[in-house]
Amino acid sequence: MLITTTPQIEGYKVVKYIGLVTGETIIGANLFRDLFAGIRDIVGGRSGSYEQVLREAKDTALNELQQYALALGANAVIGIDLDYETIGSGGSMLMVTASGTAVVIEQLPA
Repeated sequence: MLITTTPQIEGYKVVKYIGLVTGETIIGANLFRDLFAGIRDIVGGRSGSYEQVLREAKDTALNELQQYALALGANAVIGIDLDYETIGSGGSMLMVTASGTAVVIEQLPA
């Protein structure tokens, strides 16, 4: 399945618009990750553990979006938007939402 943030895919034409599809995930941070991230905040540098959590959350949301689109008969999702929010007490959880338009595309003749 092709997915893109653009409203069209070069070399393809949209033959059917199916509709809005979304994928969501909520991931909690654990105590040790918070502790080490706090140390990084003090001494500087990147937090590899939080970056990994962000990557996993994004991948999970995009995977759910693709599964939803496939179930509706789509072979592509265009116009994808990713949103990141912290939720829970003290922002202890991360929510990632992916949304886009499920479509059926056909390759243009060469």
